This record gives sequence, structure tokens and C-alpha cells, in this order.
Amino acid sequence: MKEKFLQFREKTIEYWRNRSTGQKTLILGFIAFLFLIIILAIFFGTRTNYAPLYSDLSPEETGQIKETLDSRGIPSELSNNGSTIRVPETQVDSLKVELASEGLPDSGNIDYSFIEDQMGFGMTDNEFDTMERAAMQTELGALIENIEGVEAANVMITLPEESTWVAEEDERASASVVIDTGGTTNLEQNQIRALYHLVSKSVPDLSVDNIVIMNEMFEYFDYENPASNSSMNAYEEQRSIQEDIEKDIQSQLQQMLGKMMGMNKVVVSVTTDLDFTQETREEALVEPVDEENMEGIEVSAERIEEAYEGEAPEDGGVAGAGEEDVANYPAGAATGEGDYEREEERINYEVNRIHREIVESPYKIRDLGIQVMVEPPEPDNPDSLAPQTITDIEEILSTMVNTSIDKSYLEDMEPGETDDNIFVSAQEFNGQPELPEETGTSIPMWMYITAGLLLLAVIVLLIMLVRRRREEEDWTEEEVYAAEQVPDLPEEDDSEQAARRKQLEKLAQDNPEEFSKLLRTWLSDD
Repeated sequence: MKEKFLQFREKTIEYWRNRSTGQKTLILGFIAFLFLIIILAIFFGTRTNYAPLYSDLSPEETGQIKETLDSRGIPSELSNNGSTIRVPETQVDSLKVELASEGLPDSGNIDYSFIEDQMGFGMTDNEFDTMERAAMQTELGALIENIEGVEAANVMITLPEESTWVAEEDERASASVVIDTGGTTNLEQNQIRALYHLVSKSVPDLSVDNIVIMNEMFEYFDYENPASNSSMNAYEEQRSIQEDIEKDIQSQLQQMLGKMMGMNKVVVSVTTDLDFTQETREEALVEPVDEENMEGIEVSAERIEEAYEGEAPEDGGVAGAGEEDVANYPAGAATGEGDYEREEERINYEVNRIHREIVESPYKIRDLGIQVMVEPPEPDNPDSLAPQTITDIEEILSTMVNTSIDKSYLEDMEPGETDDNIFVSAQEFNGQPELPEETGTSIPMWMYITAGLLLLAVIVLLIMLVRRRREEEDWTEEEVYAAEQVPDLPEEDDSEQAARRKQLEKLAQDNPEEFSKLLRTWLSDD
């Protein structure tokens, strides 16, 4: 075995000496790369993948679950400011079932089942009223959370105390509701009315006027009666139109500038001033058919021409002097020279008669303001944003303003006045929206990369083994050829001299020191 190892080492050293410097570098690099792949595969293969067990937890619920997991020796992680707890991905389903059987997470709210468990002869009326109100608040909050757009709801109910005395004014119940919409969903008016009616009908003697509903941003949701006056409806309609226009313009600019700078690098704000004056008018216009010559179409024409030549007769006597004469009529006329000519022309023209009933549009954009904030490539350095980029953004905004404002108002503006409605600022954004972590059961990309590298390493090793096998076969053929060239050893001699020589050789191999002493003794004797 030792001889085979020495032989293998000699062949390996000889093979290494016959390689060039480039081949040696390639082999060493491949070995180092193979060890690196093995180390990475072991690291990522043995690493624990965590997945969310529960999300949107309160601090009390997170503490309860964390304490339970630590007592069981199960590793866990906290994220999203402690509202999400993560455990090994393989234990998520089993832990949910086990914790649910133990009543975790326990929000601490009292429901009607709790009252049933606590019922007994020792419970006072005050304790029962307190638990009943707490259970009512819990159940009502659970009902509100089922409405689309509401993620969580907290309800506080105040009930009047019953009194045996007659009061001047009856006390009324009141309720305060705080809902969490996640900051992304705006409740419609019909949903708000549904919330008010749900709370009002769930609590005895609770009117809509004694209910207050707000969101997590302290924005109130007012109850609006559908049968309110027309002026309020007109305001809502105008406000809705204005918001739609602003959102439309803002969305277009956000998409356009987001493609240029990045969606998380641009924030756009749009404000509008609308004119809701509605005008209805009628116009009765008469226009010529031929506007160049100001003439219409000839419908009918009449032309009269008369001519007379000769001397006019001379009047004789006194007009109306005789008894049978007509008064003021010439009594006689004499012939004379004369010339007479008459021309008359009558033409009837038809013109365009236009009747218009015009109703102006219900709104016009009277003024438009756009504010844009851009985060520069280097957030800490506002000067890193190229001035040409700011100029391009301002030209885009100027075009949007000039094409959106109504022409009747745009004509009254001085040239360049719309540039004051545009503002572009380069600033660092303090705080980006956190996207929820995506969890899935798909195989990570690094596993595919690692598998591909391992497959490549196996292929390279197979190639090297095949080449090595061929080289060993070549070496074997050379040894066989060399063995054939070596002459055969003489036959062994069985004489006494040959036996002594074998004994001496065996002694030299087994005990070199004794052999050397024997050799010195022989030399001294000679």
C-alpha cells in the first residue's frame, strides 16, 4: 500500500511538473472555485428560511406569541416595528394550529362568550353592565372590519345610566369609532352612511347625531343626508369634478416623469381653479351666401326698360278755362320735339338665416398650478441633478398648463405668465413607502444558480477523470514496452553461496545496524 501511494505521488508530481504556468493557474483556480461553491451550498442549504406567522399584531399580542415561542425553543424574528412575527417556514402551518388551540393571539377583548363563561351568582349588575358594553364594542368592531376598505376598528360606547328620578332632559347614548383604512382607501359616502346606520341600530337609543367616526389620520367622516339641499349637492358635484381633473393631470405627469426619473424619484401635486359658470343663449344670425361680395342667392328678378323720342306738345289756352273743361287740365297741346327713357330692376335675394341655442360647458379651467419634487441621483447633493433635466421638466409642465387652461382665459394672460404656475424642486426624500414582503414557496433563484454551478463542476471533473484515465493507459503501455525490452533475469542459483547472499540481503533490509556491524567485523578480520 505504501509503495502504491509513493508511486501515485511520484506520478502526480511528474504530471504537475509537466504542466505550463497557465495550466497550473487554471487548475488551482478551478479547485478554489469548487471549494467556494461547496461552502456556499452548505451555507445556503443549512440556513433557515423565515416566513410570517402573524401580521398586524398589537404589542400585547406580539409579546404573548414571542414568550410562547421562546418557551418552546422555537427561533423567531420581529419585523415591521414589532407588528409581524416570523418563524421557520417549515413550522408556520403547525404553529398556527397549535397556537390557535391555546387561544393565541389573544387580543384581550371581551365578547359575549366571555360573559357566558363568567356568569354566576356572585356577579353584580355593574360588572355585568361593564362586560356587556365591552362585548358590544368588540362585536361591533368586528362587524365594521368586514366592510371593504376597513382593516381595523376600535369602538367606544357610552350608555346613559338608568335613574328612578324624572329628569328634565333624557340622556342619550353616544359612540366613537376609529377605523384604520391603511392610508390607501377612501370610503364612499354610501359606505360612510352604512357605518353610521350599523352603529346606530346596534346600540339602543343611539342617534346618528351622537356618533363620531374618524380614521387613523384624525380625519372625520361626516354623515350626509341624501335629502340635503341642492346647494350642498352642487358643491359636492363641483368638488368631485375638480378632484377628478386634478387626479387625471397628476396621474399623467406622474407616469411621464416616473418613466424618465423613476417612479419613486418623483412626486407631483396639482391644483386647479375652475369656473363653473354655465351660460345658455340663443342666436338668430343672418349671413350672406357670398361673404366676399356680401350677396345672397337670386331667387327672383324683374327688369323694366322704356324709351321715347320726339318733341313734347305745347300746352295752349288756360287750363280749365271753359265750362266743359276739366280743372287744371290743359285745354290744348301743340306738337313739339322730345326724348324719354326709363329703366327699372327688382331682384329678390335669399340669405343664410342661422338659429343657434348654445349651452356652454359646465366648467372651464381658469388657472392651473403644478408642483414637482424630484430626488437627485445623489440624495445628499441637490446639485447632482443636471440643470438640463430641470429645464426639460419645466417645458413639459409648461406645455401641460398651456393646453389645459381654457383659451378664453389664456388669451387674457400676458406672455410667460403661466411660467409662475410651475415649480420644480430637487430635494432628498425622507422616507420611502415600505412594500410588504413577498412570501412564497417557490425555489429561490440562488438554488438554481448553485445547482447549475455544481453541474458544471461535475462535468469538468468527469472530463479531467477521462483525460487522466487516458494518460494512465499511456503510462501503462510505456511500462509494458519497457518491461519487454529488459532481458530476463538469470535463473536462481540454489547453491550455498546464493543462500548466504539472500540471508545477507534480508539482514540488510530488516536490520541495517546489525548488517553494518557484521560488515565491519569482516573488514577488520581481513
